[in-house]
Amino acid sequence: MRHDLSARAVDARELMDDPDADIAMLERTYERFRPVNALVSSPGLFYRRDIRPRARRGHIRILDVGAGGGDVCRMLAARLRRDGLSAEITALDADERAVRWAARHDDGSGVRYRCAFAEELLAAGEKYDVVFSNHVMHHLEPQELQGLLRDSAGLVGESGVVVHRDIARSRTAYALYGTLTGILASTVFRGSFIREDGLISIRRSYTTGELASVAPSGWTVRFGLPSRLELRWETTTAP
Repeated sequence: MRHDLSARAVDARELMDDPDADIAMLERTYERFRPVNALVSSPGLFYRRDIRPRARRGHIRILDVGAGGGDVCRMLAARLRRDGLSAEITALDADERAVRWAARHDDGSGVRYRCAFAEELLAAGEKYDVVFSNHVMHHLEPQELQGLLRDSAGLVGESGVVVHRDIARSRTAYALYGTLTGILASTVFRGSFIREDGLISIRRSYTTGELASVAPSGWTVRFGLPSRLELRWETTTAP
């Protein structure tokens, strides 16, 4: 089926967001997130640019908002250990199913898993050096996105950074993802929501211009290849 990618498909809903989603398929989806994110999300670049320089100055606190299965947090924890650097990493998600699965599959990474909303941490006075999300923005309604940006900016301390990372909607991204996951649909991604939900994610995602138009003052939008968006806020540059 061909889809119109000229505008966000805001009425499309991902299957894994259904509270009644098949739990076995949901857990296989969490498990398959690791290779997908390792391929498309460039966690290594994020680590080298935003986390390692701060960690080299001393122990830091990192918060992943909407962490899902926690795979990105565990990848970051492994890189920090490899480099002999110290950090406290919290994987935050409002879905108890994700938090339970992530905690069971921590594999000794030391990541903290918490079921809560970012606004709850803000109300408790928590502060972090790095606050980030991965593939969260496209899930949110407009007011929810503004709330996420407000809360995440409030959660970073002096010289902190917020980095919300997502897919950039384009025909190229849709075609590439569809082709790759189509090849692997009956093997690697069998019995998961990876293929169908990933395509819906792209349809719901922003373009660079769309994201810039809704970003509050002080936030900057970056585009990265092959089809990535970043929305950034740094305390040292914010008004």
